[in-house]
Amino acid sequence: MSLSKQIVSDLTASMKAQDSSRTSTLRMVKAAMMNREIEKGSELDGDDMQKLLRSLVKQRRDAIEQYDKAGRQELVAKEKAEIEIIETYLPQAASSDEIERAVIAAIAETGASTMKDMGKVMKAAQGALAGKNADGRVVSEIVKARLAGG
Repeated sequence: MSLSKQIVSDLTASMKAQDSSRTSTLRMVKAAMMNREIEKGSELDGDDMQKLLRSLVKQRRDAIEQYDKAGRQELVAKEKAEIEIIETYLPQAASSDEIERAVIAAIAETGASTMKDMGKVMKAAQGALAGKNADGRVVSEIVKARLAGG
């Protein structure tokens, strides 16, 4: 079963189970999925779905940051719950060790030595971590630490 069909099926099941938070999150995912299909003009494949879900998680993380600054803990909790639901459809996240190894390999591969080389290192590291659901912000922090002499 494709990821999009799985989401629609899970949405139906959550509606029947009257799980309101899961239902609202999956409805939001389905709406985003349908909008992306309209933009693309065809059904989304597995890679497109992964990108869409990662984008939705990133949006939630950004919202958490904003809500946290504003002291809106109830909204922070809601966004975190949505992330947990969305992440069940993504491959397991890359561990810090995996990201660290990918960054070290990328630095060696590109011959990077200064912060000016960060773009090359990020591109190589993200390529090595493709399909592993690595948070770009974490990768960026590790690259900065390594290039700054860490």
